[in-house]
Amino acid sequence: MNQEKSNTPLFILGGIMIVYALIASTNALLPLMKYLHTHKTLDLQVMMGFICGGLAIFGAVINLVRKPGTSIFDRFFLEPLPGILFLLLMAMAVRWYAEPFVIILSDNLAPVIGFKIYKVLNLNYVVLGLLIGVIITNTIGIPGFAASGVKCARFVLKMGVIMLGARYSFAELAKLGVYSIWLIGFFVLGTVFLVLWLGGLFKQPKSMSGVLSAGMGVCGVSATVAVAPVVKAKSEEMAYTIGTILSFGIICMFVFPTIGHMVGMNPVQFGAWAGTGILNSAQVAAAALAFNAVDIKTLKVAEIFNITRVLFLPIIVLVLAAWFGKDTGQKLNFKTVVIDKFPIFILGFLLLFIMSSAGLFSPPSHYKGKFIDVSYNDRTRITDEEWNVLNNAVNEGSLQGLTESQMAAVVDLVRQRQIAGNFDERDNKKLFDKTGRDRMYELEAILAAEKANEITLDKDVKGAIKHAIKQVHKKSKTVTALTDFMIWFFAFGLIGLGMQITKKAIMQAGSWPLVIGVISGVTKAVLSFFVVLWLVKDVVLK
Repeated sequence: MNQEKSNTPLFILGGIMIVYALIASTNALLPLMKYLHTHKTLDLQVMMGFICGGLAIFGAVINLVRKPGTSIFDRFFLEPLPGILFLLLMAMAVRWYAEPFVIILSDNLAPVIGFKIYKVLNLNYVVLGLLIGVIITNTIGIPGFAASGVKCARFVLKMGVIMLGARYSFAELAKLGVYSIWLIGFFVLGTVFLVLWLGGLFKQPKSMSGVLSAGMGVCGVSATVAVAPVVKAKSEEMAYTIGTILSFGIICMFVFPTIGHMVGMNPVQFGAWAGTGILNSAQVAAAALAFNAVDIKTLKVAEIFNITRVLFLPIIVLVLAAWFGKDTGQKLNFKTVVIDKFPIFILGFLLLFIMSSAGLFSPPSHYKGKFIDVSYNDRTRITDEEWNVLNNAVNEGSLQGLTESQMAAVVDLVRQRQIAGNFDERDNKKLFDKTGRDRMYELEAILAAEKANEITLDKDVKGAIKHAIKQVHKKSKTVTALTDFMIWFFAFGLIGLGMQITKKAIMQAGSWPLVIGVISGVTKAVLSFFVVLWLVKDVVLK
């Protein structure tokens, strides 16, 4: 590649990014951003445009004043820079335009087709990025200038997996209840080992069996991305795993509620079954709401079981690292697995997981950096306007159809101007917290009943209740920042990963992954159905 040719892509990419940043900085794109609900990222879009564009121009100028060489600076910066910026430009397009547009289109079509395509097919930045990469490589092909940068995709994905560790904690797992831990632990490990066994039976590569076992056993796409580097899964093997997970989940989302009603499952039983048997989080929530849109107990239990399954991810990563690192005919020992074979980046994942569990990022009982704070705090109070709306509604008796406990929660919200426990019980932190959370639960139930058209709420009353609930939901700024980095790493890495999935590679992969996925998925769904009916009764978790 000659010097002039190598500089042209950098000048073009830099120009595109800087021009975009200049246009965005004038607020010319603000109406479109508001329509796409991305206007809050305006400053970030401008900053990234200028920084990335500046890097491109800087790299091009450096190439102009010196001859390309083989130094570390050349190999690790100048050579991959055009490809990195090319992938990053597409990641920006996916995050700020493609994904929001798909969400809006899905919302508009929902009244016609009866469901949201975005949630059913899980068309978030992960899947969209992967699809865009596949389309590019199988149509126009990877541009020559981007080839070196595309090879960085797997390294960037590993960085995203490290960030993933900050979103989970042992404390959250410990408080989820004995049923969820034992049930999920059994079915997660059971499914993983079943898939590994089936992979050997059908003579599949260890990399294919490993990544499929994590996806089918733990939490779908997230587990697939996290485990792929551990078992050195190929791009097409990841694509097959993700396709199998999403396809199986779509079927379960419609079948589970039907079967649940046919056999007379109660809300807790169905929530436990959906959270155990359905892989994708969005599909778990959709199935729970399809079963019962009024009583949020179903959704709450389903998500608790789903969270429990996700929290097993670090354990499964270790299991698969040991399994994949074991050489044929060689005894498994600490040196061969941990020192010689253990992926270094997983140590970063586990380090952040341990730090998160120790409460260094947010309260140790958090999940994904989110926690409930019902203590007395000016920041958790509703506004004076909202208080007037709720006070008038209570005094005028316009809140019809509420249960006694729901009405009591609204009255207390008016009295205290926030969701909290009883003031005279504030020294008993456990009781104080429980009372506040119970009131929040009742307010959430009011919104669920309104959504299901069981009751009618004035728009301002509904808004005031939603704001009160939102005020006690807190997010760790540290975990939020790490999550943002993770999202960008995944968005970048998965586009590059998709570019490595060719039609030839997909055809060579065969259909065995789908067969193994269906066998293991159906087995888990059926067995968990009977176990839930046997063990789980009306009241399981608090």
